[in-house]
Amino acid sequence: SSGINAEYGEYCKTKGNIQAYKEKEELLGSVYQANSYSKNGLNNRRSDYFLKENENITGADSLTTDAISIAIATKENLYAQRGNLSGISGKMGTIAKKLPLIGGLMNKINLRSRRDSIIIGSVITGCLILMFMFS
Repeated sequence: SSGINAEYGEYCKTKGNIQAYKEKEELLGSVYQANSYSKNGLNNRRSDYFLKENENITGADSLTTDAISIAIATKENLYAQRGNLSGISGKMGTIAKKLPLIGGLMNKINLRSRRDSIIIGSVITGCLILMFMFS
C-alpha cells in the first residue's frame, strides 16, 4: 500500500507539473498571440502609411508633370508671339520711315517700352532680394 501511495503521489505530482506547464503555455500563447496581433496591426499601419505616402508622391509627380507641360506650352506660345510681334515691328519701322509723324510716335512708344522693362526688371529684382532675405 505504501508503494501504491508513493506511486500515486508521484502520479499526482507529475500530473500537477503537466497541468502547470499547460497553463503556462496557454498563458504565454495568448501573450504571444496578442503581441502577434499588435505587430500585425503595426505592420498594417506602416503599410497603410507607406501606401498613402506613395499615392501622395504619385500625385505630386503628376502635378509636376502637368506644371512642366504648361510651362513648355507657355514658352512655345511666347516664342510664337515674339515672332509675330517682331514681324509687326519691322512693318511699323518701314511705315515710320515713310511718315515722319509716325516715326516720332514709334520713338515715344519704344522709350516707354524700355522704361516699363526697366521698372518690371527692378520690381522683380527687388522681390527676389526680399525673398532671399526672408528665407
